[in-house]
Amino acid sequence: MTNALLFWKPILYPSRHRAITLSRVLFSLSQLNPRATTPAATRRMSSSSAFGSTQRIFQLKLNPLTGNSEWVVIEEENESAEFGKQQPLLATTSYLDMLNDTPRNKAFRQAIEKAITKPCHVLDIGAGTGLLSMMAARAMSFGDSEESSGMNGMVTACESYLPMVKLARKVLRANGMERKMHIINKRSDELEIGLDIPSRADVLVSEILDSELLGEGLIPTLQHAHEKLLVENPQTVPYRATTYGQLVECNYLWELHDLVNREAKASDGIHLVPSGTDTVLCIKRQQYAMHCDAIKEEIKLLSEPFKIFDFDFWKRPDSFRETELHVKATNDGTIHAIISWWLLQLDSEGTIFYSTGPKWIGSTSDVEKIGSSLPRADDWCDHWKQTVWFTPDAGLSVCKDKEVHLNAFHTETRISYEVKTSSQNKDADHLDSCSQDHHIFLSPERIAIYGDNSWRCSMLKAIERAMQQKLHPLCLIADDSLFLTIAVARLGKASRVISLFPGLQNKGAKYLQAVAAANGYSMDCIEVTKKGNLQLTLNDSYQRKVDLLIAEPFYHGNDSMLPWEYLRFWKERTSLDSFLSEDVLVMPCKGILRACAMYLPDLWQSRCCLKEIEGFDHMVVNTTLGACGDLPVGEESPCLPFFVWKCGKTKKLSNIITIMEFDFLKPICPCSGKAQVLYLRHFQYASNCISF
Repeated sequence: MTNALLFWKPILYPSRHRAITLSRVLFSLSQLNPRATTPAATRRMSSSSAFGSTQRIFQLKLNPLTGNSEWVVIEEENESAEFGKQQPLLATTSYLDMLNDTPRNKAFRQAIEKAITKPCHVLDIGAGTGLLSMMAARAMSFGDSEESSGMNGMVTACESYLPMVKLARKVLRANGMERKMHIINKRSDELEIGLDIPSRADVLVSEILDSELLGEGLIPTLQHAHEKLLVENPQTVPYRATTYGQLVECNYLWELHDLVNREAKASDGIHLVPSGTDTVLCIKRQQYAMHCDAIKEEIKLLSEPFKIFDFDFWKRPDSFRETELHVKATNDGTIHAIISWWLLQLDSEGTIFYSTGPKWIGSTSDVEKIGSSLPRADDWCDHWKQTVWFTPDAGLSVCKDKEVHLNAFHTETRISYEVKTSSQNKDADHLDSCSQDHHIFLSPERIAIYGDNSWRCSMLKAIERAMQQKLHPLCLIADDSLFLTIAVARLGKASRVISLFPGLQNKGAKYLQAVAAANGYSMDCIEVTKKGNLQLTLNDSYQRKVDLLIAEPFYHGNDSMLPWEYLRFWKERTSLDSFLSEDVLVMPCKGILRACAMYLPDLWQSRCCLKEIEGFDHMVVNTTLGACGDLPVGEESPCLPFFVWKCGKTKKLSNIITIMEFDFLKPICPCSGKAQVLYLRHFQYASNCISF
């Protein structure tokens, strides 16, 4: 395996260590300005001069150090520009992992070659790099012929995301197929017969599926295609998708959503979800994509797999359906969640399949025929996972051989459930029990943190120690921490508490009002300012300077951040410097960047440089998609967030080392650090990442 260095950040959650992938050992805070891309938001402008043509892409990006979204101009030379000048614009997307998914690529190739045996009109919706379009063109024997023409032989590729359109054109040129198909930079529901394409298509090839199946708009896309773009009774690849589920008990999954019962066991007297307000602070009632194989040792199966819905691609789908299932329990236990996945049938005969099922699924009477399509030990990917639907509160008790009544529903974009045993009433809130505007939704990981008694105790002890050093201090909460705000207000020793709530904003203020009585504080001592930290003045604090500056740090909506992006707290502490007293106490007072060499072959394989995919050269996409290894001289892999425990096979190759420390008591300043990694001698693996 090729050597490379990736980097990870350790994040402690209840009962498990997790981490985040990065890619540089040295960095300077004077140049610190990493941004997370929002791919959906782009604008394009072209200009020309005597010196040539330039393409400009305006892309909306999030600056995690300020929390602001901003348009940035990405200047890209024209289509004939040298490849080496590209930037990893699409590194945060799942394109690279998807293109490295060999079973997926092989299944689509086999199905396309089986469906297309003569010249026809093929429509590819969501074309990406054009892989499926090239497969279709080759199946019509376009690969060695001149430019296709006529309605009896053409491929129309539809892709709405401009940077991907530009990349697809480069892939087509690299394979000598730029004249074999027509690429349109539009959404499929914007296409018009006679304007964009000459007539309806005979064959649809498309892969617009997420882990839940419907989240990328599969149903409305198919509805519009059948109504406006396809002939009657078209051929489609895929042909059908079937969703499956399984009832499970798992304490880890319970911790991710049941803040009510976990908080009841805490002894600190803080009530984030007081009695009667269970949904004021909760996760969204939806399916969450998750690598369930990573927690299989903690999962107790309570049923056999059961079929939920079939979705046929070859006909117009319904927007909404409901089905009632009767599932026999195979064990005694508590249903904490429903784990779901889907099985893709790519051909009409039912011989080519692809499954996102967990590895514990063996051959059963329903799936014997698709044996080889089930995940194997070496089939790990990150772009498609299983999904988890959490049952309400502490779960539902079930006895072996008893029936569980399950109602499943789907809309155009999601699947949801309601569960009851034969002795229980229906859970009537399947479509968002906490959908009121003033309620706050948090990620499952954040709910798990807020329910962790040891974390709560450590935070409270730190606050109490800090407040003992000050008499009636003015306290400023610099992030979105609801727990810290309530804790400081409840202790009653602060003369006033100012919360910035940069992400929660007014919702945070409404929440604090809703839980004030249960936590024994008055809103008279708390102010949630509508001003940013740069707009604060002494008038906002009654001419007093801040004595205690506190943060976790936690910024609502930015849950998958690189380690240095959490230094937003340091940047904001610096911007508040004139607002702080000379002897201000800062919590946290220091940040430490640590690292560990890791062997992660599954993650590496999903991020490695592309060469040929089913016979088509894709080397041209490596830099733009942020590939790892075998890159041109001078190019580095991007810094990307991943949870280490979800990354398949892992092996620790070194002890933990400290790279650098950050002193939050002082304003932000340029700094750098380096450390020598000593590999453990008894491991014989090539290192492909370092874990923070």
